[in-house]
Amino acid sequence: MTGIRILKEKVASGVMFILTLITMLLVVVMGIGLFIKSAPVFESYSLPELLFSSSWKPVKGEFGFFPFIMGTLWVTAFAVIIAVPVSLLTAIYLTEYAKPNVRKYVFPALDILAGLPSVIYGVWGSLLIVPLIAEKLAPHFVEFSTGYTVLAGAIVLGVMILPLLVSLFIELFTSAPEELREASISLGATKWQTTKCVVLRKTLPGIIAAIVLAVSRAFGETIAVLMVCGNLPEVPHSIFNACYPLPALIANNYGDMLSLPLYDAALMFAALILFVVVLLFNLVSRIVLYRMERNYGL
Repeated sequence: MTGIRILKEKVASGVMFILTLITMLLVVVMGIGLFIKSAPVFESYSLPELLFSSSWKPVKGEFGFFPFIMGTLWVTAFAVIIAVPVSLLTAIYLTEYAKPNVRKYVFPALDILAGLPSVIYGVWGSLLIVPLIAEKLAPHFVEFSTGYTVLAGAIVLGVMILPLLVSLFIELFTSAPEELREASISLGATKWQTTKCVVLRKTLPGIIAAIVLAVSRAFGETIAVLMVCGNLPEVPHSIFNACYPLPALIANNYGDMLSLPLYDAALMFAALILFVVVLLFNLVSRIVLYRMERNYGL
């Protein structure tokens, strides 16, 4: 019986290793597939021409991705700037200060927000956020704005990733040892000092990892940003300019005008850019987390 049990454990371990390997290989296969599909565009244009040109005229064979890359970065960056402080403070309140009755009502609301389809966020942004920016906010800063702007996309995207961040932060803060809190308070620290110097410090690597996950989610969001960003292929210079993120470019144009030379390959290259950016972002964050844990013992 002991031999059979050991054999079962080895078989189970081998199966799980193979499944894990397949999961890891999926990333490689996806990257190779996107590269092969976008390869024809490299035969006509160099990588710097594709990445740093601002001319997007598919009919003339001009594929400059710089406006789309900058639009993606602008919307994602401001969405994170909006969402992270709100979600962090919300999670701190719910785990450290809120009464059980408050948590009982807030948690289901977060679950509802997390489960809503992105198209609902897009419709909400189009009906509420866009007119608010166009009529109330933008006139104080610019002469004219349609409301379909970087700011509208950032607000909608920030609200979309808010439930994810709050849930991750709550799990992190809950997992912090209660003994550390008690030791800090016993030394005379206040509740806020304990949260700031003990809980946040202990969970800092996890906080960074959660933000990276949210940014990765924000990079690839399509429908919501497509509906509120204006879809203008120009480099934005302020949050009140329209923009055209890469996911919106792919969603808007894939399947249309694919008879044009290199158009299909150009759209595949847009997907490859997103893939590489998310991959590099996650890789750099892992390196930063490793160094933090090694240098500061977090």
